[in-house]
Amino acid sequence: MEKKNVIKEKSFSFAIEVVSLYKVLVERKEFVLSKQLLRSGTSIGANVREAEHAQSKADFINKLSISLKEANETEYWIDLLFETKYLNQAEFENIKPKAVELLKLLTSIINTSKTK
Repeated sequence: MEKKNVIKEKSFSFAIEVVSLYKVLVERKEFVLSKQLLRSGTSIGANVREAEHAQSKADFINKLSISLKEANETEYWIDLLFETKYLNQAEFENIKPKAVELLKLLTSIINTSKTK
């Protein structure tokens, strides 16, 4: 039985939500910030996937550190889109906790990996 990879599943699910939100933002004629959100929000999971096949522990930590940076950037774009009224309260409250959860998970995994 294959071990469940929580960060892989959550980052992929988050990327799907980011793509859906991007489509909504484009319908609202917001093109610049939404593109930034799309890029950083989907990059989180892509780097998690790369980390799966890291060549070393250092490479693994590096890939997840990139994911962490992208998650942090994504949270910034979410906050900015909300404060500039491109995201409504419900949209913000749906996606923001998921971004924060990814930040916490990635930080935990990186810190644990560094101490092993």
